[in-house]
Amino acid sequence: MNITMVKKVKANGRPCRKSASVLSELETLGLLRSIGRVVDADERNPRSEGFKLALQHSVDAAPFFIVDREDGTQSIYTAYSRFLKDVFNHEVSETKQALEILSQNPDLDFL
Repeated sequence: MNITMVKKVKANGRPCRKSASVLSELETLGLLRSIGRVVDADERNPRSEGFKLALQHSVDAAPFFIVDREDGTQSIYTAYSRFLKDVFNHEVSETKQALEILSQNPDLDFL
């Protein structure tokens, strides 16, 4: 299995908050070493590899993950919690999942 993580780099050269948080958590969980490549979707360079991959896979938010499996199948994960569960069998709390959904859908709100 080959995993590519696409992270966003802001115009000021710093990683976006979510990308930095995900990288930090992957490191803490000991899973960062399982990520084969980390590429940037750099706001300063719309032709960066990360933006090309986002366009190719119709993804409009970062970070996201591309998982190429040995059987030739490919999966795109835009939800970090789903990625953790499906790829590493790592469960994420319902609260964290809900917060991730809300952050990806600003038109939603808590009930």
